[in-house]
Amino acid sequence: MTSSYSLDGKHALVTGASSGLGRQFALTLARAGAKVTLAARRTDRLEELAGEIAAFDGRALPVRMDVTDIASIHEAVSAAETELGPVNILVNNSGVSALCPSEKISEGDFDFVMDTNAKGAFFVAQAVGQSMIKHGQGGKIINIASVAAKRVLKQNIAYCMSKAAVQHMTRALADEWGRYRIQVNCLNPGYIVTELNRDYWETEPGKRFIDKLPGRRIGDPHDLDGALLLLAGSGSDFMTGSILEVDDGLTVSGF
Repeated sequence: MTSSYSLDGKHALVTGASSGLGRQFALTLARAGAKVTLAARRTDRLEELAGEIAAFDGRALPVRMDVTDIASIHEAVSAAETELGPVNILVNNSGVSALCPSEKISEGDFDFVMDTNAKGAFFVAQAVGQSMIKHGQGGKIINIASVAAKRVLKQNIAYCMSKAAVQHMTRALADEWGRYRIQVNCLNPGYIVTELNRDYWETEPGKRFIDKLPGRRIGDPHDLDGALLLLAGSGSDFMTGSILEVDDGLTVSGF
């Protein structure tokens, strides 16, 4: 019996693959058998990751992509498909934030977050969606939002707005592209340890924050593996427009 988590022969493109969740997503998909295009602005980090994937006989292609530059998006998708064939799976992961009280956030910071997280995510989905429609084989688009799509994160208004947009974009694209057998779903991670926030969770304020969470813990990137593989594989063939919270109960808690 073929596993619904097997991705043998599939081509997955992961944006924001140079660090954090994107890096873990790329490793997970490669271990499941997918060829993986690693997309980000920092190609040196991508080369290192490609080497790590090659070490377990996976295949990975590093490409430079700036999701705030539409030409860069199309160039990267074209390069990926020339080398590895049509994209079957997109993990639309690039994201940034700008911590600032709402009354003080600058137009530049606001635009930086929205252009990356919302506008950039849409045009990446559009570029890959156009290819999937052209090739007529369907596909999987997995948009990475956040618990911030449904909950307020203090002093992070642009991030919250952008992730709410990604969540609603997921439903809109699912409605439009279902006829092409493209499943568009959304993964909303909770608080996950990454290289950017690791030090904070070791501080006294960080520990006090963890003590308020439903499970009194935060997640590791691998805690998202099961949901990612579900949405990337055949097990989600009858799922589209779905929002999966992987947050240890944070969304439904009173916290």
